[in-house]
Amino acid sequence: MKKRKVFIVDTSVLLYDKSSIHSFPGHDVVIPLVVLDELDRFKDKKGLVGENARYVNRYLDELRKTGSLHEGIEVINNQTIRVELEGFDSVPVGLNSECADNKMISLALNLSKACKNKVILITKDINFRVKCDALGLLSEDYFKDRIINSSDELYKGYTDFTINDASLIDEAYETGFISTDLIEKIVNYEFCENEFVCLKYGKQSFLGCNTAGKISKLLDKDELYDDFIGVHARSREQLYALNLLNNDEIPLVSLTGIAGSGKTFITLMTALSELGKEKYQRIVFTRNIQPVGRDIGFLPGTMDEKMMPWMSPMLDNFRSGIKDRDLTYFSTLCEKGKIEIAPLSYMRGRTFTDTFLILDEAQNASIHELKTVITRIGEGSKIVLLGDIDQIDTPYIDSLSNGLTIVAEKFKNEKLAGHVTLKKGERSELATLASKIV
Repeated sequence: MKKRKVFIVDTSVLLYDKSSIHSFPGHDVVIPLVVLDELDRFKDKKGLVGENARYVNRYLDELRKTGSLHEGIEVINNQTIRVELEGFDSVPVGLNSECADNKMISLALNLSKACKNKVILITKDINFRVKCDALGLLSEDYFKDRIINSSDELYKGYTDFTINDASLIDEAYETGFISTDLIEKIVNYEFCENEFVCLKYGKQSFLGCNTAGKISKLLDKDELYDDFIGVHARSREQLYALNLLNNDEIPLVSLTGIAGSGKTFITLMTALSELGKEKYQRIVFTRNIQPVGRDIGFLPGTMDEKMMPWMSPMLDNFRSGIKDRDLTYFSTLCEKGKIEIAPLSYMRGRTFTDTFLILDEAQNASIHELKTVITRIGEGSKIVLLGDIDQIDTPYIDSLSNGLTIVAEKFKNEKLAGHVTLKKGERSELATLASKIV
């Protein structure tokens, strides 16, 4: 039987994932009073953060009907929850005694001395964990969403194998496919659904995609070429991505890669091509609003005008991709309702049918935010998640815990989803160099 532990849960964890309050079965959860005060300040905030704050408040209010929060209440998973009112008066010298984080440090120090069980402070705040370590306190990140432990385990969406039988490649070209089971036995590897494969024998190679038990031949760059858009794949990874983007059977596509690898460009060009063919009724472009400076609320104008500074990557691609220098074509599409710009925080409650939805900078969204968007996708629609997991601006998430990484990992065996990591920069030689060495 595992020994019970005491987990002090920080506000950052409760705001990140409302279910975190239920996520310590068999242990004791302590919520400092200062955390309730912080939750109160977030309860009116729009979006997921406000929703999470309200959920935790309502849940604790329901618990009051079954016992005293101060004394502790046992819940269904053999977990106890209590609100701690005391122990905040031992803030170490050198730390601001009025700071909520430092009051929690004081509580952790007092509980560690008084409690026989191990006391661990759970927080998404990196600096908070550093301070705890410096003071000899146990602290951890909230790991429930993390499903891989190292960047080496990240799913790329494709793999290469060298085989010793040229006839297999000849057969694949003759029939257009090769049995997945056969190749898996030869290379001792289990392919994910919609994973791309490059089979090599000497100078021969066969590019395919694992779907429904077959590694089927890809559409090549000429077959994917569209006269209006005029986009050719510049790398093998872009070819993989274009095959996903043009596949109507795959409504969820995620693309990661370094800056300048062409993620936004090939996605937008494909969306415009499909819009021209009337496969979709509109293109919706959204992104996580994570500013380096001021928040979107401080920008003047309507919601569309507020969003424009964040839409610069898309506008740049209109200018360079289809030579819409003065954005006349873009403006026309917006006026006709063919292009919509939608803030991520306003997605709840919406349904997108016959829509090509592009979510840029998805690495700055949590898995809970991306779940909110993906569950908005209706019939006849496609959603494409774009981002660079090495450029994360949002506090409390990293390259392994961000929503884009988790979606790619969780959906890698689903027939409705596909993922590709673009590893080569196409913007310029300088941009590629900078992404590697700076």
